[in-house]
Amino acid sequence: MNSTLDGNQSSHSFCLLAFGYLETVNFCLLEVLIIVFLTVLIISGNIIVIFVFHCAPLLNHHTTSYFIQTMAYADLLVGVSCLVPSLSLLHYPLPVEESLTCQVFGFVVSVLKSVSMASLACISIDRYIAITKPLTYNTLVTPWRLRLCIFLIWLYSTLVFLPSFFHWGKPGYHGDVFQWCAESWHTDPYFTLFIVMMLYAPAALIVCFTYFNIFRICQQHTKEINERQARFSSQSGETGEVQACSDKRYAMVLFRITSVFYILWLPYIIYFLLESSTGHSNRFASFLTTWLAISNSFCNCVIYSLSNSVFQRGLKRLSGAMCTSCASQMVAKDPYTVRSKGPLNGFHV
Repeated sequence: MNSTLDGNQSSHSFCLLAFGYLETVNFCLLEVLIIVFLTVLIISGNIIVIFVFHCAPLLNHHTTSYFIQTMAYADLLVGVSCLVPSLSLLHYPLPVEESLTCQVFGFVVSVLKSVSMASLACISIDRYIAITKPLTYNTLVTPWRLRLCIFLIWLYSTLVFLPSFFHWGKPGYHGDVFQWCAESWHTDPYFTLFIVMMLYAPAALIVCFTYFNIFRICQQHTKEINERQARFSSQSGETGEVQACSDKRYAMVLFRITSVFYILWLPYIIYFLLESSTGHSNRFASFLTTWLAISNSFCNCVIYSLSNSVFQRGLKRLSGAMCTSCASQMVAKDPYTVRSKGPLNGFHV
């Protein structure tokens, strides 16, 4: 018990960003601000996404909504998990030893981000099947198979990072805000190579292959439709063009989400490979690349809300319902005050 307390006390003055430590407040100010800010954004953003999907049934017509909701739940859990280092940096006592806490935190966040990466790969496969095999798509992609795929994503992500608990290596730098993880838990080049070969490389190759072919096929279809329309100017040609453009626009939305994911994760992956192979570490670089990658959990919400018109309508519907609920509560609490304000304020009693 004393050793745990001593470990906690010694971690109070430990800062990855040493220049952010202030003696007057006795905590790592810059780290706390960054982590708490991202935590609030991630939790609030993904809660909104989840509620919008429940309020907009049209969003569930696409099979990709299964994977997008899986990503939203995984990203929400990332935000909830980030409460642990936030509270630790603010000197709240840890329920268990610091070494176990940072190992579990690093493992959980690695698994959750792996789920997002695998979900993006499955989304690209789903869109590829939808465009290359439209006639048999509904028989190939069924709700039961989608649920099975999501279960396998979670299982596979867990198994990939499970060896980190058996002292094979370090899954990432997410737990480095804890002193034990930063100083005593080292990366292993073989485990890093294992993660890259089993997760990062296959997911990236799948995404590149599928979206390259998706846009190539959409471009080819659009060209053929334009040629037919120029020859015959038929109504069927116009309908086909609308369908082709719709598929391309939806694929572009998903491609933006995937692109931002890999752009934010690329510095982390590069640093992870370099640090594992050379053994030279930099606390500032590890913190910056790690939390830049974690910030993607909020960026998904922003991209989807800006790119998808159905999602925007669902968001407006949700905000409208919340405003109506607030107005009803105001009327119920003080009907005489609301009545006295009259119709100018938008309330009619």
